[in-house]
Amino acid sequence: DGGEGLASILTFHAKGHSIKTQAHDPHNRLIEAEYGISGDNKTAFIEMAQASGLQLLKPEERNCYYTSTYGTGELILNASQNQQVNEIILGLGGSATCDGGMGMVQAMGYQFLDEHGNELEGIGANLSKITTIDDRHLKVALSGITIRVACDVANPLTGQKGAAHIFAPQKGATPQHVEALEKGMENLAQQIKSAFGKDVKYLQGAGAAGGLGAGAVGFLNGTLEKGIDLVMEQTKFEAQVKECDYVITGEGKIDRQSLYGKVINGVSQLAQKYNKPVIALGGNIESDPELIKELGLKAAFPILTEPMNLQVALVNTYDQLRFGTFNIGQTIDSCK
Repeated sequence: DGGEGLASILTFHAKGHSIKTQAHDPHNRLIEAEYGISGDNKTAFIEMAQASGLQLLKPEERNCYYTSTYGTGELILNASQNQQVNEIILGLGGSATCDGGMGMVQAMGYQFLDEHGNELEGIGANLSKITTIDDRHLKVALSGITIRVACDVANPLTGQKGAAHIFAPQKGATPQHVEALEKGMENLAQQIKSAFGKDVKYLQGAGAAGGLGAGAVGFLNGTLEKGIDLVMEQTKFEAQVKECDYVITGEGKIDRQSLYGKVINGVSQLAQKYNKPVIALGGNIESDPELIKELGLKAAFPILTEPMNLQVALVNTYDQLRFGTFNIGQTIDSCK
């Protein structure tokens, strides 16, 4: 729905291939990252988590006040310059950042200056210091590239449901940092409106991935789309549902949030159109029978086979999921 795995799935369905390149991680260390190119070489599939994801950092390194999306910008730049694509599908999800896309577009040539004319590093801590945005030194012409942004949240950039208040604490920010980031996002929105005439402050999805949604719209002329809708379109999912007997889907956590633009909600709505039963698997299920029915599911099962902490569960996800799908398959087979 916009998070990890998006690029590989879309690349596979587009009969494409992967491109490996160097990029900088959220703490500016050089790493190897990859993105996908469609079989016709016209579309690049990029996950921001590849270069700017939380999984790249140790727990003690996670504080989005100091991290940057610079590496994501490098991937976009590589696809634009070296592959000469005319469309980019950018997945937002799993981010370690809250810089509003400042780092991303800095990698592409944008400069952010403080009141003294000094260039600022593209990190969340510097958002409130921006007084000037300079776009005279861009490394690529984006006017000929369509950028579609896949996200699974509708949060605005600012406010109590915005990027800082909702997501920053999940990425290591202290209460003091959250307040500072909120002021920074307010300033970023004002600067984008002043420089480009775009109001991203309350735009649905602008707060996704630490405000990267706002940055993609404000700086790259991107359009925000529900990740699940975009994936279903690209994979021709509806045609597959029409021909199947059952649909098996899943999420890391199945709870009330699953009703709002997430994978299960999108899959269930389409399956109901063709009267196909949907069964879901989840790493954690925080729901009751009424919510399961509200989600349009026939059943939902947790994949854990014994008590374990999150770290152990993550390591064993593949085996647990495989066992869960095996049991569902056996049950369906026995009912034929």
